[in-house]
Amino acid sequence: MIESGIVTVSYIAATILFILALGGLSNQETARRGNWYGIVGMAIALAATILGVVTQHYTLLFVALLVGGSIGILLARRVQMTQMPELVAILHSLVGLAAVTVGFANFLDSSVHFAGVERTIHDIETYLGILIGAVTFSGSIIAFGKLSGRIGGKPLLLPARHWLNLGLLLAAIWFGREFVLQSAAGGGTTPLILMTIVALLFGIHMVMAIGGADMPVVVSMLNSYSGWAAAATGFMLSNDLLIVTGALVGSSGAILSYIMCRAMNRKFINVIAGGFGTGGGSSSAGGEEIEGEIVAIDAQETAEMLQNAKEVMIIPGYGMAVAQAQHTVFEITKALRAKNINVRFGIHPVAGRMPGHMNVLLAEARVPYDIVFEMDEINKDFPNVDVSVVIGANDIVNPSALEVPDSPIAGMPVLECWRGGTTIVLKRSMATGYAGVQNPLFFKENTRMLFGDAKETLDAVLKLL
Repeated sequence: MIESGIVTVSYIAATILFILALGGLSNQETARRGNWYGIVGMAIALAATILGVVTQHYTLLFVALLVGGSIGILLARRVQMTQMPELVAILHSLVGLAAVTVGFANFLDSSVHFAGVERTIHDIETYLGILIGAVTFSGSIIAFGKLSGRIGGKPLLLPARHWLNLGLLLAAIWFGREFVLQSAAGGGTTPLILMTIVALLFGIHMVMAIGGADMPVVVSMLNSYSGWAAAATGFMLSNDLLIVTGALVGSSGAILSYIMCRAMNRKFINVIAGGFGTGGGSSSAGGEEIEGEIVAIDAQETAEMLQNAKEVMIIPGYGMAVAQAQHTVFEITKALRAKNINVRFGIHPVAGRMPGHMNVLLAEARVPYDIVFEMDEINKDFPNVDVSVVIGANDIVNPSALEVPDSPIAGMPVLECWRGGTTIVLKRSMATGYAGVQNPLFFKENTRMLFGDAKETLDAVLKLL
């Protein structure tokens, strides 16, 4: 056992490292360093807790650490970068599950004694920790199912769903009141279990009602929930580091959710209410048929267009991730830059299935950071772009967001590639994106469609280059 003063100092050091980690992760060039800050901070926190806080059951603890650590290493080695969104979702569910189990263990612990106001405060902390944890757990499981394709992206819109959500919320409040009253008298197990069931149902219904197009917001929202669940667990256990860490994760996740909503011109409450995104359908934007003709091209024509261009903009989407074409994209980028062609990447904030999804894939392929730009930085440059290459993206380059007032994605900022010279769109078919809205971009005179698997098609283009 180490002294409490050393534990406190270690917790302060870990907190500082966690803050530095968040700062480092906010920029691609410092992300690797930020990741190491987080790793070292967590190692210090674990060591201080094991040596200075834990007093018994060391065998069980080390067995759990060994099992958990082995699973983590196995997942890190096996999971592809394209599977990161669902991995993040399932890890959020584990945080929620931990909050629930710790909450029940803390409630059933006969060695914990509080009286009067302290008892009431402790019961509320326990109740909120289990409530948030249960919502995070079930919601993250559904998010994992949607992101991995096990559950369809189409939102489940039950009749009177808003009233159902309100009823579940009121039930949770009522059970909370009953739990506090009964706990003071030595009971409270029944309302706590009933509330957990209600919270699990709420998490399932909430995420099931959210369409595929809003999944990046859902991921960041669940990240925030997991942080607040951890903070509530910290209050339960009187662990300052867990409180601070949970608050950091919760607040940063909330800020990220706000950024995602702003990027989609959506209000957070509307995302929670669901209804945006149908997982791919056939409806046209605004309910009208799109006039125009699809012009298809092949790899040879694509290579010629790229070689004759001076300015090229590459716009990656989820299709690039599915095809695992990011490495081929980088090889094409190198080949074009070797011919003195200026190649840049335009990244939409909600491209992919989680915040920063495209940035992570491009970083894995070693695309230089200085040629990767956010939407706000690059949109004004499209009139000077000779060729834009859209790889597996749909909704983030859909002109109906700006041109069709009654479109489901009306008002959503998009990458305005159609304002440039020629747009080459790589798609497997003419299916709609996650928002279920037809894309007028495909029918514009300066658009060419390159159909097929993105990696196979780009491999052919690379060979010709």
